Amino acid sequence: MKILTVLTYYRPHTSGLTIYAERLARAFVKRGHEVTVMTTQYDPSLPGEEIMDGVKVIRVPVAARVSKGVLAPTFGLVATKLVWQHDVVQLHLPQFDAPGVALRARLFGKPAILTYHCDVQLPQGLFNRLVNLVVDFQNNMAGILSNHIVTYTQDYADHSPFLSHYASKLTPILPPVQLPDATPEAVSAFAETHLTKQRNPVIGMAARFASEKGVEVLLDALPVILKKYPKAQVLFAGTYQNVMGEQAYSDRLMPRIHEYEINGNWKFLGNLDPVQMAAFYPNLDVITVPSLNSTEAFGLVQIEAMMNGVPSVPSALPGVRQPVKMHNTGVVSEIGNSQSLANAILEVLDNKEKYSGDIPALKNAYDPDSIAQEYEKLFARLMRKK
Repeated sequence: MKILTVLTYYRPHTSGLTIYAERLARAFVKRGHEVTVMTTQYDPSLPGEEIMDGVKVIRVPVAARVSKGVLAPTFGLVATKLVWQHDVVQLHLPQFDAPGVALRARLFGKPAILTYHCDVQLPQGLFNRLVNLVVDFQNNMAGILSNHIVTYTQDYADHSPFLSHYASKLTPILPPVQLPDATPEAVSAFAETHLTKQRNPVIGMAARFASEKGVEVLLDALPVILKKYPKAQVLFAGTYQNVMGEQAYSDRLMPRIHEYEINGNWKFLGNLDPVQMAAFYPNLDVITVPSLNSTEAFGLVQIEAMMNGVPSVPSALPGVRQPVKMHNTGVVSEIGNSQSLANAILEVLDNKEKYSGDIPALKNAYDPDSIAQEYEKLFARLMRKK
């Protein structure tokens, strides 16, 4: 089968969406499919075309940026050729260009499947409100033109303003999650490098430093946690400097975080590659996903942590609350409530063995090969209809 995957950002860009797309594309290739990823050349230094792990990646030049999106004038031209050459088109939303690609698939008689990752909610402001309206319009046009839509959980679908309109052509499929195995030596070396001596317990957070991620909720919860565990340390993995559109947010929180850094209670790790992330998780006692709005639909890092026996404390957002409920691997906290977050983290720290979960079952449920098979069944069904 020739599969065309279309999304705005692909590797080496780092986000939950790009990691999902990469894992799924690799799994398709391993299962014998021919996979092409069409994306944007968001960084001019990236090659226009290359092979990555058996996946052909074609990057379309970018003319301008709009908020967190890009404008690529030749995207439609390239899409016309590629849609014609492939058997099925998989689009990752949110994506400004999705309606045009879905229309081409419909005209050429090729099934178009949307994988919907999250709702878009940009920070307040007149310009961002306009961008939100445009994105909502584009998403809905793509939803109308597509043959089917995939999302992570029914819980998220039931609460999403977008997905609730397309219940008749919606299938929940769990996301692909996979990490390289970390050797005991690598885990110990990571601890030696990043943990402040005699710091315990260790609270992990893996995200961009962005307002929707709820960093301030964890920050506000720390005084309560430190009363019981004065040597607790937060390890923050992910981009935390010069995050697009988040400078004001960073400027507001960094002075407080700096005080915790001085005392050894907080450390920024920056972006970690998969091998480093595999060594990161075993050094944690708990991970938290205190996200504040529906731009977070699941929190893949929760599953990565759980696969290493690390429980999670997410916020009660639809979708985000599902992993710990499905696998009994943590405690859900109230959205935006720092006291609730602190209480939930303390409950987990005090009873870690209670929330350890079934690791082999977790790895099987989220294995990229298993997820690729679910997509294959959907593709085959839609192609038979065509």
